[in-house]
Amino acid sequence: MAPKYTSLIFLFLLLNSFFPYSFGGGHDYHDALRKSILFFEGQRSGKLPPDQRIKWRRDSALHDGASAGVDLTGGYYDAGDNVKFVFPMAFTTTLLSWSIIDFKRNIGNELGNAVKAVKWGTDFLLKATAKEGVIYVQVGDAFSDHSCWERPEDMDTLRTVYKIDENHPGSDVAGEIAAALAAASIVFRSLDASYSNLLLDRAVKVFDFANRHRGAYSSSLHSAVCPFYCDFNGYQDELLWGAAWLHKATRRRQYREYIVKNEVILRAGDTINEFGWDNKHAGINVLISKEVLMGKAPDLKSFQVNADAFMCSILPGISHPQVQYSPGGLIVKPGVCNMQHVTSLSFLLLTYSNYLSHANHVVPCGSMTATPALLKHIAKRQVDYILGDNPQRMSYMVGYGPHYPLRIHHRGSSVPSVAAHSARIGCKEGSRYFFSPNPNPNRLIGAVVGGPNLTDSFPDARPFFQESEPTTYVNAPLVGLLAYFSAHPN
Repeated sequence: MAPKYTSLIFLFLLLNSFFPYSFGGGHDYHDALRKSILFFEGQRSGKLPPDQRIKWRRDSALHDGASAGVDLTGGYYDAGDNVKFVFPMAFTTTLLSWSIIDFKRNIGNELGNAVKAVKWGTDFLLKATAKEGVIYVQVGDAFSDHSCWERPEDMDTLRTVYKIDENHPGSDVAGEIAAALAAASIVFRSLDASYSNLLLDRAVKVFDFANRHRGAYSSSLHSAVCPFYCDFNGYQDELLWGAAWLHKATRRRQYREYIVKNEVILRAGDTINEFGWDNKHAGINVLISKEVLMGKAPDLKSFQVNADAFMCSILPGISHPQVQYSPGGLIVKPGVCNMQHVTSLSFLLLTYSNYLSHANHVVPCGSMTATPALLKHIAKRQVDYILGDNPQRMSYMVGYGPHYPLRIHHRGSSVPSVAAHSARIGCKEGSRYFFSPNPNPNRLIGAVVGGPNLTDSFPDARPFFQESEPTTYVNAPLVGLLAYFSAHPN
C-alpha cells in the first residue's frame, strides 16, 4: 500500500481515538446557524431596531460618547459585561465578514440576518473612526462595570471614553478596525455599493494611521484595557492582517508590496499556531495562502508554508505544546474562554481545506499527509462537540438541543428583564441574581459559552466565568462553520 494512504488510514484511526463521542443522530446545523446569528442581537448596545428579535432586551447606553462630544452609541457588548471593547468587537466583525465571504452560498435564508450582524458592528466602527487623527477604542470603565452586576438597560457605571491618537498610538486596534472595515466592504459590494465604498475608504485611512503611528494600545491605555483586552502579542500582526484584507478588498499593488516588504520586519512567521482577537498570525497565513494555492502569488509562498505548518500543529497525535485535546476530543489551549480557540482554529481548518481542495493540494506533515477531507473532519468534530457530542452530552450553545447551560455568566440574561421587572435594579442589587442557583430568567439564544476544561468537566454556574461566559468572538467564526456544515452535513 502506498505510504500516503497508509498515513491517511493511520490518521483516521487516530482521529477516532481522539474523538470518541459521536452519537450518530446528526445535528440540525441550520438551526444552530440561525441561533448563532441571533445571539448577536442579544449583545447589541444602543437603540434597538423595530425588527429586534430578542425581545427581553431594551435600548441601552444611549448617551455613549457624550462626555467626549461624540456619538458612540451602538456596537456590541463583547461578553457578559456592559463594556464596549473595540479591539474584540472589530475582530468579531472581521470574522463575521470572512464567514459570509467564504460561505455565503451556504448561509441560505440566514444571509440577511448575518449581514445585519456585520452592519451593527461596522456602523459603530464608522462612528469610532469619524474624527480625523482620533480613534475611539473603548466605552465604559471596565473596573467600574465589573464591580456591578446589572442589566445594560439600568447601567449607571462610568461610561468613560478612551481613544488613541498620534501621541498615544494603537496600531493593534487600528489595524484590526482596518481589517474589519475592508472585509465588510467585500460583504456589501454587491448589496450596497455606496456603503461598501464608505467602509473601504475608511479602512484605507485607518490603516494609514495605524502604520504611521506605530505602537500598542495597551501601552498607551494600559490602565483601562489591561488585563481585559491587553495586547500581549504586539501590534505587528494587526498591521499585516489589515494589509492582507485591504489587498483582498482593493487588489491594489501597494498592499501586496507592503506584505512582501514587511513579512520579516513584522514577524509573519511568529506564533503561527495562534488565532484570535490578540493574535492574527495563523489567520494571516491562511488568508494570504489562497492566492498562493491558486498560483497567483509565488512571492508569498512562505505564507503557505506557515499555513501548512499550522495545520500540522493542530492534528491530534502530533506533539505540540500549544494544542491539546481533552479525553472527549475538544481542542484545549491555555487561557480564558477556551471555546474561542475551538471555533477560530476550526474555522481556519475548514477554510484552508476548501482552498486546498480547489488547488488539488495536500499538506505534508512529516511522515503523514493531511488531506482537505481530514482537516474538514477535524473541524466538524469540534462543531459536533459544541453541539452535544461530548462526555456531558450537553450542547454548549444556549437553546440548542435538550440539554444546554442554564446559568451563563451574563448580566442581561441573568437579571430579570425590564418587561418582567420594570423598576431599576441597582449595581449591588443584582448580586443576588449572580449568586442564585436558579436558571437565568432570560435565555440568550445562540450564546456559546467558554466551555469545559481539559477533563471535559463543566460547572454550569455564573461565578465560573471562564467556562460559563459567552463572547461575540466565539460565535463569529462559528457562523461560517455552521453555514458550511448545514449545506454539507456528511
